[in-house]
Amino acid sequence: MKAMIAVAAVVLSIVGSGCKSAADHRADVGASRQEDLTVGKVQREIRRGMSGADVARALGSPNIVTKDADGRETWVYDRIATEVTYSDSQSALFLILAGTANQSGAMLRTQKTLTVVITFDANGKVDSFSYHASKF
Repeated sequence: MKAMIAVAAVVLSIVGSGCKSAADHRADVGASRQEDLTVGKVQREIRRGMSGADVARALGSPNIVTKDADGRETWVYDRIATEVTYSDSQSALFLILAGTANQSGAMLRTQKTLTVVITFDANGKVDSFSYHASKF
């Protein structure tokens, strides 16, 4: 009887040590990253008359920079993100030779896009900006 209790204790300690939180999994895959570019951040940070340096500090480097015939620049920030949420549950009960195990789960995948267009005047100051966000 003592041997069966010892085996059960070992099995439970092995099963229990394999459980990780979502934060542990994110750390394992290196999910730490800079603050995301959002519509709210653009609305909060970008103003007419700002310099290009101020815009770059607020939003980072643009994906595309163009210059028209008059020397005015347009910066485009184009972001695409895929969010995947997965939830699962598992249960298991093992006694010496017989056992049961159950597992269930669900996954949701969402695509998000954000395009920000900032136009500068001839003096290198923000003349106008616009944005488009979508989620599907």
